[in-house]
Amino acid sequence: MNRKLLIAAAIAACAFTACSGRGTSAASAPAARQPAPAVHTFSDDSAFALVAAQVEMGPRTPGSQASRRCAAWIESRLRAAGADTVMLQQGSVLRYDGTTLPACNILGRFAPQASRRVLLAAHYDTRPWADMEPDAAQRMEPIDGANDGASGVAVLLEIARCLGLQQAPVGVDILLVDAEDSGYGELTAPPGTRDNGDSWCLGTQMWTASAPYAGTASPAYAILLDMVGGQGARFHREQFSDAFAPRIVDRIWAEAAALGYADTFVNEPGGAVIDDHVYLRRAGIPAVDIIESLNPATGSFPPTWHTSQDNIHNIDPATLGRVGRTVLSLLYNEK
Repeated sequence: MNRKLLIAAAIAACAFTACSGRGTSAASAPAARQPAPAVHTFSDDSAFALVAAQVEMGPRTPGSQASRRCAAWIESRLRAAGADTVMLQQGSVLRYDGTTLPACNILGRFAPQASRRVLLAAHYDTRPWADMEPDAAQRMEPIDGANDGASGVAVLLEIARCLGLQQAPVGVDILLVDAEDSGYGELTAPPGTRDNGDSWCLGTQMWTASAPYAGTASPAYAILLDMVGGQGARFHREQFSDAFAPRIVDRIWAEAAALGYADTFVNEPGGAVIDDHVYLRRAGIPAVDIIESLNPATGSFPPTWHTSQDNIHNIDPATLGRVGRTVLSLLYNEK
């Protein structure tokens, strides 16, 4: 995934006070209840196999053969899961260094007639350069993106399969976006080039610019999954999510606690990340980012981030399952 961590605490504090009207609050767990049967149909092993299938295609950098194969594979998986509609958005985006990249976004819709909808999103592209690799000789190599890319896609495709078995009480849109992780990098930037923040999430920017919900019901909220398969992963409350959609953050972390996952979904503030949810929110959709881990104590992403170690060996099926069942539980408990 891309990720520009915003270190400036003042910026984050401003976002909190100006946009949320309150600070982060502890989410109390809902009363114990039996999750919908489909929550238990989410398979950790199936999700892991979906990560492995993507990694086997090779790095899914925009415009590559692996990227095209992955897009076609995602489309076929959504159709096989029973999505009522599958749409592809093809276009091009401009990278920060002036390079034009082809981009393909894929949207699968379940119960498109439903007026209340929830949008789930993840990116399927991978970072073209391992610019955080300790070995300088490897920093211009693309990465497998097992966690940063493939994990979010895998969880959403497994969620799609579960939705095909038992429809949720709301409509669900599943969006897989391209060209998220080709943002600014010091190793490849032309002299004098600076990162303005908008060099990331180009696929989502292309999608929101098309006014995808013009004339139809816009999602009540969106959940973005990014880096959701790491071993021992911990998910803190991402700051922009808490600023713009605090009640949804409360509900997600409460669902996780009710399922016994409070040690994975840590109900404490994390860092702020420029990710796809920022652009969804700019398009008028309240959005939450479930991302590892932005622990304020470390101020950094997992050690595999943007390195050659972001591979299948560092993916934990149990982490995929905890995220998937939390999101499914939220969907099935929608009113």
